[in-house]
Amino acid sequence: MFLRINNDVSGEFLGKNQRVILHLLDLPNMEEALKGVQAELHDCAFPLLDGVVITSNLGVAFKEIDYAFLVGAKPRGPGMERADLLKDNGKIFVDVGKAINDNAKRDAKTIVVGNPANTNCMICQHYAKDMPKENFTAMTRLDHNRAVSQLALKTGAKVTDIKNVAVWGNHSPTMYPDIRYTTIGGKKATDLVDHKWINDEFTPRVQQRGAEIIKLRKLSSAASAGNAAIDHMRDWVFGSDEW
Repeated sequence: MFLRINNDVSGEFLGKNQRVILHLLDLPNMEEALKGVQAELHDCAFPLLDGVVITSNLGVAFKEIDYAFLVGAKPRGPGMERADLLKDNGKIFVDVGKAINDNAKRDAKTIVVGNPANTNCMICQHYAKDMPKENFTAMTRLDHNRAVSQLALKTGAKVTDIKNVAVWGNHSPTMYPDIRYTTIGGKKATDLVDHKWINDEFTPRVQQRGAEIIKLRKLSSAASAGNAAIDHMRDWVFGSDEW
């Protein structure tokens, strides 16, 4: 999904006054499905939606965009790790990087969601040679949100009570959710949960949550990934006093 500013259509991204044009890109054989998505967006009568561009052409998709949500990639299936996706998805992001470079606004912000996200982001950034390197990011916010929610479920706290969670490393099973400085309702998280739970349940669950979702849904994470991408981009645009 790509946004050309003319907030997302509901206002949850950029607020209740910013109008939006959506650019939706998919493969040529999916253009009929895109027409269906376009029709549903029209039927929602979103007050901030000024237009929906649907296309399989990279040049059209990235023309004058302000924000790029690169969610399109070959998805993980059961038994697959993110590294298994590199061969196919790496090729996609070569062309996407070139298209961003040739068509997007010079200050466009990009988040890469498709896995392996860090590597795909590096490839995309490399081929968008005229764009600022700092305007390319890979998503870790999903892992952050997963860590926060697991702490909330364990302690009975609200997610808004949990502060200063950090996630280190790649969006992969090697990531490390760090709660050494985390507070829950103003108290140190490490005083409220024991080390055995952190080591045996919390850390591996955050690391392997994507695989767990696939096992349960028979599909990769969708709603949670989309929500995290919006969280990521909103805080990037407006700033935040949260970790």
